[in-house]
Amino acid sequence: MFPETQFSASFSSSSSHPKPPPIPILPIPTSQQLSWQFSEMAMFIHFGPNTFTDSEWGTGRADSSVFNPTALNASQWVRVAKENGFSRIILTAKHHDGFCLWPSEYTDYSVKSSPWKNGNGDVVFELAEAARNAGVQLGLYLSPWDRHEPTYGKTLEYNEYYMGQMTELLTRYGNIKEVWLDGAKGEGEKDMEYLFDNWFSLIHQLQPEAVIFSDAGPDIRWVGNENGVAGTTCWSCFNRSAAKIGDTDTKYSHVGDPYGHDWVPAECDVSIRPGWFWHASQVPKSAMTLLDLYYKSVGRNGLLLLNVPPNSSGLISDEDIQVLREFSELRNSIFSHNLAKNALPSASSTRGGLCDSQFGSHRVLEEGIHAYWAPNGNQSDWALYLNFQEPVTFNVLQVQEPIHMGQRVMEFHLDVMNEKGDWKKVINGTTVGYQRLLLFPNVQSSRIRLVIDKSRADPLISYLGIYIDPYSNLGNIYGTSSKSYFKSSQVLR
Repeated sequence: MFPETQFSASFSSSSSHPKPPPIPILPIPTSQQLSWQFSEMAMFIHFGPNTFTDSEWGTGRADSSVFNPTALNASQWVRVAKENGFSRIILTAKHHDGFCLWPSEYTDYSVKSSPWKNGNGDVVFELAEAARNAGVQLGLYLSPWDRHEPTYGKTLEYNEYYMGQMTELLTRYGNIKEVWLDGAKGEGEKDMEYLFDNWFSLIHQLQPEAVIFSDAGPDIRWVGNENGVAGTTCWSCFNRSAAKIGDTDTKYSHVGDPYGHDWVPAECDVSIRPGWFWHASQVPKSAMTLLDLYYKSVGRNGLLLLNVPPNSSGLISDEDIQVLREFSELRNSIFSHNLAKNALPSASSTRGGLCDSQFGSHRVLEEGIHAYWAPNGNQSDWALYLNFQEPVTFNVLQVQEPIHMGQRVMEFHLDVMNEKGDWKKVINGTTVGYQRLLLFPNVQSSRIRLVIDKSRADPLISYLGIYIDPYSNLGNIYGTSSKSYFKSSQVLR
């Protein structure tokens, strides 16, 4: 018998009014942060003189004439992104070499001094137009470190220069959804202060729908590595006062902070190739590697920012496109059918009682985060159950929280009922957030139980999914906080 069928504690008062939602637990995301989180994946585009000089960090001394893509097609970049599940695309409008992919009025070191389109081209404009036509969100990266600009090293002059260029980018090209910054600066470089607070105020003023990414927020934080991997515990809660751009504790960035006062979720950046810029000698990662990164970024409450650099012709290479298609096919094959939708859900308790369907267990089978299961208050046992008519075989668990109500779950585990009627633990996890994906050896059962062991407040669950992934090598999956409790003899191959 499932606890929700025990009516003794199910009904609240005799009032005919429904129970209101619980109080959100702070911090909670802004609408811009929610839009960012719903994107799940974004495509990074590193492109510039480095593409033509076979460099990663340009010196700023390469002649503008090296930039001459013969077949640049921003619509192809956007099409590749959209067809493969990337709803956001971020361009390096200026990298560390200082070369601008738009005709900036503040420097001649830009496309206007290149032979491409006889100096009349504008990469940012072409991408903005292509993205707008395709319904893909646009983001821009303007590197604070500039190895070409003479005023770099003079705090006031360079900050004025930087904000002038930022104003150009944020007023000429329509709606910008993300502005990407970092604290990169080479050893021995000129010393100067970046006036980040001034920059952030300007960005939010000119593009109120944009989130700002940096090592320490203010809206989105760096995950602490360039491997595309979030922590097995990953909080969106964070203390911005404990982080400094260019000098942040990467372990803190990796995990976040359950006691953090700010909502600053993690973005996981990684390149499809060994380098960030295209190099003829390099080959892309495999689709299986990208799938593993998906589990460890999107599946750990982060966003996957995958860099796919165009080649010297100005196109995304065929071999990269092939890998992205295979990656997309793998995801669709695994996640297109939620086996849980064939189950009868129930719960340990329901907020407002069984007669109040607003917070019932059936809500966890409705896609999206705004419908959710909520338990009765002042409970110590929190569990959701899935009951199937026939045994199902699965090896992936998906859990989502309604993050607009705050991130709550601190520890949870998954049980299945064996043939003797006993509950057996399959795997445990810590944080959930927007989305948690856990992969484990195949199990088969007709009864499944998700148990919330520890939570910052009454736990709320918006979605439950179970799937079968026949592709992944389970030997490379487990993180330190996720452990299988099944012996090898119980694994169904």
